[in-house]
Amino acid sequence: MARLDRRTFLELSAAGIGAATATGLPAEAIAAAEASPFKPEKGAQLQLLRWTEFVKGDRTAWEENTKKFTELTGVPVQIQWLNWPDVSPKAALAAQINSGPDLIMGWNSDAYLYPDKLVDVGDLVDYIQKKSGYVYPVARSYCYHDTLKRWISVPIGVPGNAMAYRKDWMEQAGFQSFPTDMDGMLALARAMKKQAHPCGFSLGHAVGDSQGWSHWNLWGHGGRQVNADNSPAIVSAETLSSIEYAQQLFETMIDGVASWGDANNNQAFLAGQISLTMNGISIWYVAKAQYPKLFPVTYNALPPLGPIKQRTQFSTFTHAYIWKYSKYPNAAKEYLRFMLDREQAGKWVTDMIGYITPAYRGFSKLPVWTSDPNVTPYRDVLDGARFDGWPGVPGRAAAQATDQFVLIDMYADVCINKMAPRAAMQKAENRLTQIYKSA
Repeated sequence: MARLDRRTFLELSAAGIGAATATGLPAEAIAAAEASPFKPEKGAQLQLLRWTEFVKGDRTAWEENTKKFTELTGVPVQIQWLNWPDVSPKAALAAQINSGPDLIMGWNSDAYLYPDKLVDVGDLVDYIQKKSGYVYPVARSYCYHDTLKRWISVPIGVPGNAMAYRKDWMEQAGFQSFPTDMDGMLALARAMKKQAHPCGFSLGHAVGDSQGWSHWNLWGHGGRQVNADNSPAIVSAETLSSIEYAQQLFETMIDGVASWGDANNNQAFLAGQISLTMNGISIWYVAKAQYPKLFPVTYNALPPLGPIKQRTQFSTFTHAYIWKYSKYPNAAKEYLRFMLDREQAGKWVTDMIGYITPAYRGFSKLPVWTSDPNVTPYRDVLDGARFDGWPGVPGRAAAQATDQFVLIDMYADVCINKMAPRAAMQKAENRLTQIYKSA
């Protein structure tokens, strides 16, 4: 495929011929690039730091779209892929030395750690929302700074969390459908454990997995780490109920979950070692591609409701922010506009079979979400989703509490270290008090 420099692109576009053919892009994508208000700086080149893929289709489609962007604009993009836990420390280093990648795809509230160092991206977010629908409320919580009154990051979406389970083992345990409440799920886990099929939920420092199920468990029982005014609130009867639930669920788990990272439950499920876990669609995706015997019995479902009978979903949120030290902020905006345009983003989401649920409501209509009943739960993970630190004020303190794994450590202290539940709650509250006081 021929590469177009900007002059050639403009000449072809002015002539009304050639650009779509030369790049392989649809005419709509060419027209969108031409009409874009974000014009790359002369000689621009970009460095993107983003988290590494869990499914092959993610990386393949992302790199293909990036290649098209370069061919269309002449702006080269170097992508650095990092393991999930390494992204936040790398971003902190860039903020400290005012040097590094031009833009980063980061996690949760990380942009709140250095809002003054980030480019205002309100014009870009407005542009995308007009094209692809408004963002879900949780996206605004993570990316719009209410004190600065501006967008500090561009919402992208979530590798959504849902339940992955073995349908054959569920039925052998006497259950014909996946339970819709936490008590029912605990009964299912116990029944499958009796048949030597334990479940597995990370009690380690897994960026996506341990944060996902621990927040769902706390919120589902009515607990919260802080109040709306950011005063610590983890010591409560509701938190105690969630700890007791975690203890009972832990009794049905496989050994070794204390040290699990984000890849371990995937590996255990695909190896036939566990019957149930909370995860992105990556387990089902890999089973479909590589495990023909396992795939027909691998099913997904939305997480069951807790005692409060409300959706209390938590999925690790990803977004992109541009550093003020970058020499090419307009090129970075145009890159994100291009990648999140419906043409490119639709292909990206479809190729990875919904591994990322986009933050913009218009993408919920993509055919991929109804291509199989096991994909559909991931379409809906942003409905009723909450942000880390809910219902407190989004910001630096919530980001630090999440990055320091305060919540999952509380459950691990009880389940793994055999600390008394009230002592574990108090320890968590002490940590939260220190974090929120110093942030």
